[in-house]
Amino acid sequence: MVIMHPVLFRIGEITVNSWGFMLAMALVLAVIGARRLFAREGYDGEIVLDLVIITVISGITGAHLLYMLLYERAELIANPLSFFYLDAGSCMGLVWYGAFIGGFLAFLVYLLVKQLPFWKIADMLAPFLALGYATVRIGCFLAGCCYGKISDVPWAVVFPLLDAFPRHPTQLYSSAANFMIFLFLLWFFPRRKFPGQVFILYLLIYPVYRFTVEFFRVNTIMYGPLSIAQLYSLIIFTIAVILYLWQRRRCKEEYIPNSGWRKYRG
Repeated sequence: MVIMHPVLFRIGEITVNSWGFMLAMALVLAVIGARRLFAREGYDGEIVLDLVIITVISGITGAHLLYMLLYERAELIANPLSFFYLDAGSCMGLVWYGAFIGGFLAFLVYLLVKQLPFWKIADMLAPFLALGYATVRIGCFLAGCCYGKISDVPWAVVFPLLDAFPRHPTQLYSSAANFMIFLFLLWFFPRRKFPGQVFILYLLIYPVYRFTVEFFRVNTIMYGPLSIAQLYSLIIFTIAVILYLWQRRRCKEEYIPNSGWRKYRG
C-alpha cells in the first residue's frame, strides 16, 4: 500500500499540514474529555485549558531541544539560532521523551503556583495524555515521519517521499497501542486505589509499549542492541516502579470514589 499525505488540504494560500491538524485535533479531544472529568471530580474545567496550553508549548520546546542535543548537537553549538528551525508539517525534529520532560516541568510549576494537588490532577490528565499521543501519531503516519523498518508483512506501507520500500507502519502501531492505553486508564480511573495510581500506571505501560515498537522502527542512535528510546523507556519504567511502590506505601488511606476515605489495606 502506498500512502503519504503531508498536506491534508489547502484553502486558498493557506496550507493545512496533516501532522499539525492532528496535533490540533489531539488538543481539542484532550481538552473536551479532561474538562468533563475535572468537572465530575469537582474541579474547575478552566484549569485544563491553562494546563494544555502551558504544557504543549513547553513540551514542544523540550522535544525539539532534546532532538537537537541528540541528533544535531554540532549544528546547535555552531549556530544556536538553528534551534528555531522547526518543520511545522511533521514531527521530524521532535523527541517524545523531551516533550514529556518539558511538559512535566511546566505542569509542576503550574500546580505549585496554583497550589493544586499533584497526584489527583495527574490522574485525571493521564488518560488524555495517551489519547492525545494516539491522535498525533495518525498525523505522523500521514506525514510519513517516525516510519518503520523495511518489511514484507501484508500491511506494510510505502512512503513515496522517503523511498519505494514497504515498511512497518509503526505510527499506526503506536496509535493503536495508545488508544488502548487511553481506554484502559479511563476504565481504571474510578477503580483507582490511591492518588497517583492512574498516572503511575501510564508511566509503567507507556515504556513497555515504546520499548516493543522500537524493534520495528528505524533508529539512528543505537547503544548496542537498544535504541536511545529503549534506554529512556527502561529508565522511565524503573522510576515508575519505584514511584508506584513508594506512593502505595505512603498512602495510609485508600480513596474510594463517592465513598470517602478508608484505611488502605493493600
